[in-house]
Amino acid sequence: MIMKLGEEVLKILNKTYDPNKVIETQFKRYDLAFKTDEAGRPILLFMGHRNEKGNIQGERFARRLKIGPNGEVIKDHWENKGKAT
Repeated sequence: MIMKLGEEVLKILNKTYDPNKVIETQFKRYDLAFKTDEAGRPILLFMGHRNEKGNIQGERFARRLKIGPNGEVIKDHWENKGKAT
């Protein structure tokens, strides 16, 4: 089953965080961990349930973000990259 990101999760991911960090949080029944880029935008997401080793088992998503020469966002979407183990 391929999971899609809902509006509520996208609201979390559209915020700006500390640059080049891994942020861990919870959303409803899921554990989330995402890595931010140099501007603090989430670019890699792991969503699922944390196992006994602390790793998230579930789905992995990558953000495709293309910025124009004037700083405008040309392309911004999340792709499901499959299972995260």
